[in-house]
Amino acid sequence: MATKLDKALKRELDINGEAWMLTIMPEGLKLVPKGKRNGHEVAWKDIISGSTALTGALNASVGKSDDGE
Repeated sequence: MATKLDKALKRELDINGEAWMLTIMPEGLKLVPKGKRNGHEVAWKDIISGSTALTGALNASVGKSDDGE
């Protein structure tokens, strides 16, 4: 039996030599450069609804990730 996801799980990733933090939440996924607050966020409903919605969500998250840090 699987464990229900009821709180956020954080894991560090190395992507092309850069450290990123992946947060898996009941609401969706968030990928942020380590040490920053803003990054890419995608809701589970956007993932399961298909590639068109996922592409739109990813494009929107990239546009709002410019935080000037």
